[in-house]
Amino acid sequence: MEIDPAASGAVLKRERVRDAILELIEVRRPGDAIPSERSLCARLGVSRPTLRAAVDELVVAGLLVREHGRGMFVAAEKITQELVPGRGSFAVPRAGGVWTSRVLELRTLPAGARVGRRLRLSPAARIRYVARLRLVDGSPMAIEYLHVPADLVPELTREELEQGDLYEHFRDRHGVRVGEAVQSIEPTVVTRAEADLLEVPELSPALLFERLTTDTGDRPVEYVHSLYRGDRYRIVSRLALAPRTVPAPPPGGHHPGIPPGDFPSGGPVALSTRGVVQNDR
Repeated sequence: MEIDPAASGAVLKRERVRDAILELIEVRRPGDAIPSERSLCARLGVSRPTLRAAVDELVVAGLLVREHGRGMFVAAEKITQELVPGRGSFAVPRAGGVWTSRVLELRTLPAGARVGRRLRLSPAARIRYVARLRLVDGSPMAIEYLHVPADLVPELTREELEQGDLYEHFRDRHGVRVGEAVQSIEPTVVTRAEADLLEVPELSPALLFERLTTDTGDRPVEYVHSLYRGDRYRIVSRLALAPRTVPAPPPGGHHPGIPPGDFPSGGPVALSTRGVVQNDR
């Protein structure tokens, strides 16, 4: 599959603008105004269409509210409901298919305030930033953005990100063994640039995954957010109404939102949302 450089560049630029606006949202309270479009364009050095695309996504995601003639405001906080009462009450089934990756961007940069808070790092601390396209059986399925402390994986290579098992590379080549992941899943739609990469129509439904992975010593080792095609997945919630024995999942496969890899105790990571994401083919 040939990746369109213009499409990937537009996605990466929009992602940087989105991150900058999220920084503004996180230091404000619901109802607070954020700077005007004109001010943000000048501050971020981007065009009005690029800024509006990022703002539109955050409005659709319920993080910003536009008021005609007044401006943009931080939206009210979302209501969160946990579907399974017990921690680790079941394992997430794996989705089928052969999963591969294409790296769109790999660089080292400062964590910044927002990512630093999640990884428990100083904003000036260096991280390895990765944007990659995830494919199954050769078809694009997701766009994934990874943030990993640089001192944990100083020699992380493009080959590791495109070939083999990322968590196995963490363990075998970098001495990092993952222990737990907390993941949220929200509905969203894709922008034009994202649609071009995922080969779906603009504004198609998608699933937004956000995950924080810690090692066996509870040290954050990875912050990821991913955009998965909504036309190929559905979420099935399983409620634990009584204690029961859950059989171990079959070997192999891939957890949507989570790179295939080594999980402690022979099983996959339990997700905070307890949403089961399945390949719907």
